[in-house]
Amino acid sequence: MSESVPVRCPACRRERVYTAPPYPCACGATVAPRLDPGTAPRPVAHRAWEEEWITVPCPACGRHDRWPRPELGCPCGTVLRIPVSDVAGACGQERTPTPKPPPAAQEPDPAHMAPPAPAPSPPTPPRRPFRPVAVRTARDAVTTVALYLRWLGHRDVRRADQRPTSGIGLSARGLLAQVDPSVHPASPRDVECLWLTAMTDSTDCVYFSLAGYTAEARARAGALSVPLFVLDPTGTPRPVNEAAGALDARGGA
Repeated sequence: MSESVPVRCPACRRERVYTAPPYPCACGATVAPRLDPGTAPRPVAHRAWEEEWITVPCPACGRHDRWPRPELGCPCGTVLRIPVSDVAGACGQERTPTPKPPPAAQEPDPAHMAPPAPAPSPPTPPRRPFRPVAVRTARDAVTTVALYLRWLGHRDVRRADQRPTSGIGLSARGLLAQVDPSVHPASPRDVECLWLTAMTDSTDCVYFSLAGYTAEARARAGALSVPLFVLDPTGTPRPVNEAAGALDARGGA
């Protein structure tokens, strides 16, 4: 269950209650960072990509994943970074070691042993559905795209080295993604610039937009086989063309 702590803004002294957002682990369990009520929040003056993430273990399977660092926007305009306690152990639970079986009293004669029956293959569990993050700011859009790319199987999502012509670039091994939070539909030039950058790096590419795409941009993306997604207010990436539909289907398989 997510924790809640009182937070006082150091700029305007207004106090609010902050609840840590939960995130879905690959095993299906819910993960939330453990907040530190004894440490005062600090305003965010400068941003660095590596400081935007924390590593939190899953309480069910012990898996360690990186999730967005807790932040709270005050009505006065100050963005506060919420302290977390023992991130490496937050939400983690000690796992009981599996006891070793006792040694056999007597070794059986191999000559009289029947060959073991082949073990049945375990059924493949269904893949968990993607759980988005509601998009209210450009940072929310980047966060939900990073989570979606991880859901597709890309574990090494990071900020792209080259800044795109518009929006924010994310990259993973073999993939370049562009997140466009502007209020204007993406143009054919936006799609072409992403495709050319990906071609230079010999990677695939995918485009995410909040405002959608012009008809010309969709036609150009179809010719270049660039997957196009639209982010709805819930943060769910909606495939726009055939390439995006195929990519989303592979993630859900």
